[in-house]
Amino acid sequence: MSASPDPVDLPSPNFGPRRNGLRPEFVVLHYTAMISAKAALARLCDPGPQVSAHYLICEKGRVFRLVPEEMRAWHAGAGRWRGKDDINSRSIGIELQNRGDHPYCEPQMTALETLLTGIMARWNIPPDGVIGHSDMAPGRKSDPGARFDWRRLALQGLSVWPDAGARESGPRDWPELAARFGYPMDDPDASLAAFRARFRPRYTGPADIEDIRILDRLLHRS
Repeated sequence: MSASPDPVDLPSPNFGPRRNGLRPEFVVLHYTAMISAKAALARLCDPGPQVSAHYLICEKGRVFRLVPEEMRAWHAGAGRWRGKDDINSRSIGIELQNRGDHPYCEPQMTALETLLTGIMARWNIPPDGVIGHSDMAPGRKSDPGARFDWRRLALQGLSVWPDAGARESGPRDWPELAARFGYPMDDPDASLAAFRARFRPRYTGPADIEDIRILDRLLHRS
């Protein structure tokens, strides 16, 4: 599957209307956790499992459009972000071909950056609206995983990263700051693990002062 400048339409039957007049305000990034893009596409287009996404990007950078952006794809499942539920009705889902245990390929990241630029412009989604599946469903989901380069996206204005120059207001309660950033707090340990997978890969143990500083910088970034 070689790279293509434009998305290849491969319609999935697994979608419906967005509920209650909701519009996309988030983009949720996933990994497929499958052996190939072909296998992932087969599953996302199979009416049996009832799962889908708006787009899938293979490792060579080819983009497949499975569900129209204005429709509700079935990719996020149960979860919340910033206290909001029904994330499927509030988001656009992008699947990246990756098992979750290896880095993302350069052609794939380049294609993602192009795709995100267009989506964010069309729906007026700010950088902090681009999240991982694990952010909104901590403990249940782990994608796009610790090997995903969030900082790279942030440098292009396509996500957020803690600004070293941002002000710090001093130590506070980690769950309080994490909830303000968007994480659900049903299971604080799971949310801490999701946060660290994104911003501090390989760190373990209880929340520490650096976790608090990172969140404070994210909340007060310039």
